[in-house]
Amino acid sequence: MTALLINLSYILMIIGQAVLIVITPMLTFITLSACRRIARNEQMVLGLWLEPLRGRRDIRSGLLKLGLLYFVCCLVAGLIATLPYTANLAATIDADGQIDPERFASAIQAPMITFGILYILVSALFWHAPALIGWHRIKMVQAMFYSMVACWRNKWPFLAYGATWAALFMGLQIIGTFLMNAGLSAATAQIMLTPLNLIMAAVLYCSFYPVYTQVFGANYPTDESPEAPAH
Repeated sequence: MTALLINLSYILMIIGQAVLIVITPMLTFITLSACRRIARNEQMVLGLWLEPLRGRRDIRSGLLKLGLLYFVCCLVAGLIATLPYTANLAATIDADGQIDPERFASAIQAPMITFGILYILVSALFWHAPALIGWHRIKMVQAMFYSMVACWRNKWPFLAYGATWAALFMGLQIIGTFLMNAGLSAATAQIMLTPLNLIMAAVLYCSFYPVYTQVFGANYPTDESPEAPAH
């Protein structure tokens, strides 16, 4: 029974992560819409968070399809990044099934770098797509194309933007390492860093709106009703 519960917990964790990836475009659009209200000096109350999706079946459907494609692209990128290095990763496991941390840290570097490069390409396709689908009613493939072109035309600002956030999150990891070297357990360090992680994640998501307006301008439909005209 215990083994069954443990296996179920692993399965639920995997399913939960997959679901989170699938709904990422929807969460992004909800956050963008909330930021738009705040930029118009409107009070953002709890009941308004889901307002952009109410009565808009076409938007929900488009964002869900985008999320499914995003999940597939991430999965394919992960496979491409991992499969060529499977032998190196397997070699880090000894005869007793224990992982050698040092050898694993060395073996995982190449897959992580490869995935990082592939994920940049995936991100360019999906970065602006939720806003283009939700606000401009653009078809998914067109939205992904326009997103890619927009990212390419603004590649240097985006590289600076990405490098800045990477440095900030790396700084958090360094702080976590420092706390563990100071004698705290990994669990305790993680608990202490959780508020900072949540704050940084919130700021990151909120930064998507000014990024969008800097690239496309605030030329989206201002009508929040389901009958807003297509663009």
